[in-house]
Amino acid sequence: MNLDAIREKLGYQPVLLGVVALVVSGALALAATSTHDAIAAAEAADLRNSLSDVLPKGFADNDLVKDVVTLQYKDKPLTIYRARLGSALKGVVFQVSERGYSGEILVLMAVDVDGKMLGARVLKHTETPGLGDKIEIAKDKWILSFNGKSLGEPPADKWGVKKDGGVFDQFAGATITPRAVVKAVKGGMLFFSEHKAEILGG
Repeated sequence: MNLDAIREKLGYQPVLLGVVALVVSGALALAATSTHDAIAAAEAADLRNSLSDVLPKGFADNDLVKDVVTLQYKDKPLTIYRARLGSALKGVVFQVSERGYSGEILVLMAVDVDGKMLGARVLKHTETPGLGDKIEIAKDKWILSFNGKSLGEPPADKWGVKKDGGVFDQFAGATITPRAVVKAVKGGMLFFSEHKAEILGG
């Protein structure tokens, strides 16, 4: 029996293909396992940086990523990060979103235990460069106008852009974008007010 006949009989090509696939799968699994911890650590570090960005310096000394409560917000689970100084709960940080001109605008906001805004940052958006992107702290200081605000200051009906009778500035040629951010933050403030006991004591 010649070699070609043996190969045909054993079906060596499918076997060889299977071996190669097994080796490649093993290599990919090994690479995924070896990089998983590094990726998770990098993501956690990014999250911690974002959380500290909306809090005043020295406001909290705990690991916010490990002190969380989850509630339903707009029919979706929402993770709320709690900021403590020593054993005292000082405030919370969470994400809200609203539809802008070009898509969803994701905002990270922080409030103290009395419901006063500590800070807000836009994490993600697809608004028009040069117009709507002024909601980014790197492009404009507009997002800082939320600092110190609460549902009573200004009154609820003044939580809007000036074009709508509110107190927040709009951008020339891009009113929809700041309007969406104001709406998102106001919605977050209302959510905190309505679920304060669960958020602070959960």
